[in-house]
Amino acid sequence: MSRKFLQIIGASLLLSLSISSLYAQKKKLAQKVDSILHLMTLEEKIGQLNQYNDDQAATGPVTQDNDKIGQIKRGQVGSLLNCVGVARTRSWQKVAMQSRLKIPLLFGQDVIHGYKTTFPIPLGEASSWDLDAIESSARVAATEASASGLHWTFAPMVDIARDPRWGRVMEGAGEDPYLGSLIAAARVKGFQGNRLGDLNSMMACVKHFAAYGAAIGGRDYNSVDMSDRLLWEVYLPPFKAALDAGAVTFMNSFNDLNGVPATGNAYLQRTILKGKWGFKGFVVSDWGSIGEMINHGNVKDGYEAALSAITGGSDMDMESRNYKNSLAKLVADKKVPIALIDDAVRRILLKKFELGLFDDPFKYCNEEREKAALNNPEHTRIARSVAAKSIVLLKNENNILPLSKNTKTIAFIGPLVKALKQNKGFWDVEVPGVDSEHIVSQWQGLKNKIGATTNLLYAKGCEIEGDDKSGFGEAIAIAKQSDVVVLSIGERRDMTGEAKSRSNIGIPGVQEDLLKELLATGKPVVVLINTGRPLVFNYTADHATAILYTWWLGSEAGNAIADVLFGDVNPSAKLPMSFPVSVGQIPIYYSHFSTGRPATDDKNRIYNSSYNDLSIFPKYEFGYGKSYTSFEYSKLQLSKKKIKQTETIEVSVTIANTGKYDGDEVVQLYLRDRVGSIVRPVQELKDFKKTSLKAGESKVIQFKIDKQKLSFYNQLLNWVAEPGDFDIMIGSSSRDIRVKDSFELIN
Repeated sequence: MSRKFLQIIGASLLLSLSISSLYAQKKKLAQKVDSILHLMTLEEKIGQLNQYNDDQAATGPVTQDNDKIGQIKRGQVGSLLNCVGVARTRSWQKVAMQSRLKIPLLFGQDVIHGYKTTFPIPLGEASSWDLDAIESSARVAATEASASGLHWTFAPMVDIARDPRWGRVMEGAGEDPYLGSLIAAARVKGFQGNRLGDLNSMMACVKHFAAYGAAIGGRDYNSVDMSDRLLWEVYLPPFKAALDAGAVTFMNSFNDLNGVPATGNAYLQRTILKGKWGFKGFVVSDWGSIGEMINHGNVKDGYEAALSAITGGSDMDMESRNYKNSLAKLVADKKVPIALIDDAVRRILLKKFELGLFDDPFKYCNEEREKAALNNPEHTRIARSVAAKSIVLLKNENNILPLSKNTKTIAFIGPLVKALKQNKGFWDVEVPGVDSEHIVSQWQGLKNKIGATTNLLYAKGCEIEGDDKSGFGEAIAIAKQSDVVVLSIGERRDMTGEAKSRSNIGIPGVQEDLLKELLATGKPVVVLINTGRPLVFNYTADHATAILYTWWLGSEAGNAIADVLFGDVNPSAKLPMSFPVSVGQIPIYYSHFSTGRPATDDKNRIYNSSYNDLSIFPKYEFGYGKSYTSFEYSKLQLSKKKIKQTETIEVSVTIANTGKYDGDEVVQLYLRDRVGSIVRPVQELKDFKKTSLKAGESKVIQFKIDKQKLSFYNQLLNWVAEPGDFDIMIGSSSRDIRVKDSFELIN
């Protein structure tokens, strides 16, 4: 017998033993869950399906409750949200330990883009196209949050969004299902770590299931209307990717989908999620969404709302109290079988066992670990790196950037220059005992970076909103004294986020008027745009000397911006959403259909799919982002020009750094299926590689194209790859395609 054969046999035995051990462990946990379940009264079972808000904060309309402690003591509450910090979670868990069965509480929180250490908003992080960086930020967030007593984060939000008027675009990864799926998986892995129950792990909650990001008119909580094919092809893939990455909880959404509220939508929650996809975790409603089905007009009262939600597949009721008030009567009335209640309770109890809470309810309540996690300097370093990778260079006229550290005088102007908390953006966590002093302002970041010979001048200029121009004079005066002006403008941190839809997504107030006055001085003006969504800023785009889209970068914003401004970091970020020229173009996205009368440019507007008064193209397209260096694409090679469905094409392209700076390039591969049984998009992102190149260096980048990348959902919702011709396009953005070729798929 050969040594290699023995090694294979040994590996197979180890794998078999591992699978056997895992099966035995799951069986043992299931038995433990059942042993608890058999002891529970119906009231206690319903209690496990009941989640209340703590009194520390509110992320929705609060229902006042004077008997929260009593209900927890009676086992009528299974979870609390907005309960933060070891001291607080320990105190509530002690109350739960006074209940008859001593079932521990789950503590959940919206840890969206960091805990104490705040990272860029998720849409900003998505601009990095750096999956390792995105996973690392979620890992830090989980480490800090779990050390502070939390078990569960209501993240990642994986909704595809193509309307920047919708405030919650800031929570997601943009418009593309391929990029969105990879980011969803990375964030789940970051939050949950190696194993649920580890002290630096927390449960991820994938939201909002499903299609919430397609809200009509960009209005939060609004209806969604789409075909099943669009649902499966565009909006569901990130959810499936998150599930495949191990996500253990899902949250349903506020919207209805084709007339059925998602909270009570059995097609979504039972047929797809728990049925076709085999999801074994539990589903939590969004805040009050069970009761809100009454407002939808789908049910008449709380009794019917609870019936619709539990039969539809929603396991836990967040804050509506409809399960608490109605489920026992529904069981007594034989409208809801006890087996349905038991299934939901089993799913929740299993996660409490997997977290280790039955062994030690105070497992995550250690003050020393909390202190160490919240003061880890490595977390600060990671936050600075991720923030710098998320900054998008939109414009760099005359290569004014990077600035020299020996610049004699810099005028730093704008309402966001010295702001602290604004840099955190929406959905930051109010950590007990932690103030804003750890946040690095943009002013401080530049001061940390410049040399002793550089004079840094400041003027606020104006507020973010309003029409007061009284500060313009001071700003103009210091601009005239400078060699270069850096202008920091944008939105307030609470202008984008949940319930923050805007019909006008321009830069607020008189901030662009201030830019006009500063440009009139003849000085070069570098603009920093701080925001949570794609904005419309045509004057700035056309006239500013340089533009960095800085989003909201988190607690290390100032240092990261300085790193990019002065060239210690060469910007490499790419836009994950198309930026419109006007709100009249919305929704706008790159992977649109051709139509029967396609518009190929803005010159011929008659009898084709165009506007008479507006370009059809975005101001900045999906995948766009400049660098301080330049990249050349050449030598596209395909291993085959024809492939069968069982075969793979190997694709290679040479990328050369032709500039004078080292840099990173995101090489993007798009495909087009020329002819399909249903119409196909003009292009679809199917792969990308982020590669580092030193000045003058060349690399061969390789991709593989297989049946999976060529498949789509046909009219019968079957996942198929149809024979025919395909175009392959590789470039620096969805419009900046550098090399092209084609191939054929045959039977």
